[in-house]
Amino acid sequence: MRANSLSTRLILSAAAVAIVLLVAAAILLDILFRSAVERNFDARLVAVLDGLTANVELAEDGSPGMQNQIADTRFSIPSSGWYWQVSPPPEKQAAILVSESLLEQALVPDASLFANRDKDGVASFYLIDPTGQRLRAIEKRLKLFGGTDDYSFLIAGNFDELKAEISAFQRTLYLVLGVLGAGLLLAIFVQVKFGLRPMARMQENLTAIREGKAERLEGNFPTEMQPVAEELNLLIQANTEIIDRARTQVGNLAHALKTPLSVLTNEARDNKGPLAAKVTEQTQVMRDQVSMYLDRARRAARAQTIGSVTAIEPVLAALGRTLMRINQDKGTVVEIAVSPDLKFRGERQDLEEMAGNLMDNACKWSVSKVSVKAEPAEAADGRLWLEIEVDDDGPGLPEDKRADAMKRGRRLDESKPGSGLGLSIVAETAAMYGGSLRLDHAAGGGLRSVLKLPAVQ
Repeated sequence: MRANSLSTRLILSAAAVAIVLLVAAAILLDILFRSAVERNFDARLVAVLDGLTANVELAEDGSPGMQNQIADTRFSIPSSGWYWQVSPPPEKQAAILVSESLLEQALVPDASLFANRDKDGVASFYLIDPTGQRLRAIEKRLKLFGGTDDYSFLIAGNFDELKAEISAFQRTLYLVLGVLGAGLLLAIFVQVKFGLRPMARMQENLTAIREGKAERLEGNFPTEMQPVAEELNLLIQANTEIIDRARTQVGNLAHALKTPLSVLTNEARDNKGPLAAKVTEQTQVMRDQVSMYLDRARRAARAQTIGSVTAIEPVLAALGRTLMRINQDKGTVVEIAVSPDLKFRGERQDLEEMAGNLMDNACKWSVSKVSVKAEPAEAADGRLWLEIEVDDDGPGLPEDKRADAMKRGRRLDESKPGSGLGLSIVAETAAMYGGSLRLDHAAGGGLRSVLKLPAVQ
């Protein structure tokens, strides 16, 4: 996907939000489950504590003693991680009662762990046993039967069991959220592509208009895009009307100027003398200038027309046949090679004028053969172009004179017929379409003219 693509932006932004929400959900669910597991584990420890308190009694010296052992055998296995102990108040010089699993050692929690207690007076915390195992423990202060002092009852369970339960849940949670995330990303991708499909359809319609396959945007578009489609249709219609008016005005101007110029020319022809000669000379200059600028205006109007498409092969083939008939006394052969279905995005009249000038120039300078080749050429920006190469087998043109050859009115050889306007007209017309004209050295030793123009598929 392209970085500057609207679909890329929508997909990435939606994916980022979805990923953030999934990560937040994973963290929240993990915290909630861990808290629930700890509460359940604590409830099991509280049940053991209740059983322990029912079996502890006071000895005559104030030391706690056991009437019966707790039924859970884990409290009898040495260093099992399951422990209980009953501690007398610090001021009593009495022994601490511990489970067999502690091997007559005692757990010594930090006093700060007892600071936070629930409504039943139970403190929950983690601690490390003498063998380095992590324990989950609860502690509660109770008065034994017949006594007045508070004894500390502490029950501890192996945290590995709690940790294994949490880890199993985490693996399942991450798997489920991963599958859900992949499904969400796929759904986002499909949704964006489906939502932007009308824009792709509008682009296809605009391409068809540009290539001359349609005259306006057709089809049903979403409510948000329908005003855009209508405005584009109005813009296309306005562009067409402007071009038509420009053509009409150029034609009217040409006719309006022809009559006064013709009158001046005829009057000057009927009279002799320096003044008449000067009038004839200047009216001809005016006629040439008017023709030049009117032709330029016509070409500019045609170049801006949307939807004009011209097939290359019929135009070049017709020009080749015409030029071979014109130069049949010279025996010039014009060979045409055009890629199938190659089309010029522009007016047929302009293509005929540009290709005709180049081919006519090649026939004038050739010895016996002119080769014309046309093929597509894609630019770096992805736009489609075509190149028409016209080669002759004449003397060629030195590189230092090629730029002068394309200047308006410049003739490098006065012995050849022409006005010197042909190549400059071709270059100007090609530039109006965004193309170019380049002069190069032909493989046969003559001149190669390369005309680059916009193409359509």
